[in-house]
Amino acid sequence: MLLHCAHARYVWNLAVEQHSNWKPGRKAAPTFAGQCRQLTEARAESEWLREGNVTVQQQALKDFAKAKAAIFTSGFGEPTWRKKFVHEGFRVIGTDRVPARRPDGGPLLNAKGKQVMNRRVIVSKLNRRWAQVKIPGCGWVRFRLTRRELPVAKTFRVTLKNGQWHVAFAVMPTPIPAPGTSEVVGVDRGVRITAALSDGRKLNCPGSTLRERARIRKYQRRAARAPKGSPAKAAGHARAAKLKVREVNRRKDWCEKTSTMLARSYDLIRFEKLNIITMTASAKGTVEQPGQNVRQKAGLNRSILAQGWGLLRQRTEHKAPGRVEDVPARYTSLRCSACGWIEKNSRKSQAEFLCVSCGFSCNADENAAVNVAAGQGGASRPVRRARAGGMTPRDQRSSVREPQPARVGISFV
Repeated sequence: MLLHCAHARYVWNLAVEQHSNWKPGRKAAPTFAGQCRQLTEARAESEWLREGNVTVQQQALKDFAKAKAAIFTSGFGEPTWRKKFVHEGFRVIGTDRVPARRPDGGPLLNAKGKQVMNRRVIVSKLNRRWAQVKIPGCGWVRFRLTRRELPVAKTFRVTLKNGQWHVAFAVMPTPIPAPGTSEVVGVDRGVRITAALSDGRKLNCPGSTLRERARIRKYQRRAARAPKGSPAKAAGHARAAKLKVREVNRRKDWCEKTSTMLARSYDLIRFEKLNIITMTASAKGTVEQPGQNVRQKAGLNRSILAQGWGLLRQRTEHKAPGRVEDVPARYTSLRCSACGWIEKNSRKSQAEFLCVSCGFSCNADENAAVNVAAGQGGASRPVRRARAGGMTPRDQRSSVREPQPARVGISFV
């Protein structure tokens, strides 16, 4: 499998180099079919390439063609070089052929009246927890099942990350049906409380323990003090990475379980709309204009990324398509969910909300979640209104009074 990773990475990098040297106005860049013909010529000249599987190498070219075609839709830009020990993986297409079926269950025929055949990955189940898949050149390879049923897929990808092999099957998941209760929930995402729901529940994403963080710092210090290129340096980085993988796995597991719970429990799920990329941007600035509080901003960025905000929103959309909405986050934490008054002084602290207009008090995250559930995100034009006792111009600029919508979610006592 390591040889498959090396071949796939080598072929990908050749395609990147070929397209980087291509200049517009000259001969058109080779397509996927043209690159496959060039791969056949390269395999005839290189003994090392002939040792690998041609299907794995062709799938690397197909991945490059898809990445090239999705430059303007994926947001990642031009395909870049893949590095050893960083981008270790390859894709395999199924070798078993099965008849294709129409949605009504009948056979699917082509224009000539012949049966259309689909590729399928060969997978067999060993027991309740383990199954095996056939990889070219490697035979049957066991993997641990994460679902009850066997995957029915046309392709799968094998990756190596931090010393662990993973296999991912390209399967379209079945959407979770709505419960039919017409219940709406708002999700307010934060750093102290990962997800506060409008029904009063507070969900926190598990992270590394104090002991694990201390061990990570210890191994990082050992790696930093070890000579460059020494086994001790590599061992220190590997041990630190192994501990960090635990945190990543916990976050993914929590996002999967939480998104499934949201999709099964509510008909409509509303998230506050957050631009996570902008929120976690670096503050170091440039040499001419250096930033301020760089270390503090870096710590805040790590805390935000450790909560899994984006993954939770993404997986909920996958499991409940069409039932997830985004609400603008503006004023959701400053608006009183009881009377609709917007006042920055109502947010006393991170956890306390006390409306200066009606005296309503509750947890600040719960108040924001109720506003999100009601779709009360943002405000049109601020409407200034003088209250009894008078208001300063600064208070007037920060206050907005709007009609109070129907309450949705938690009821406070």
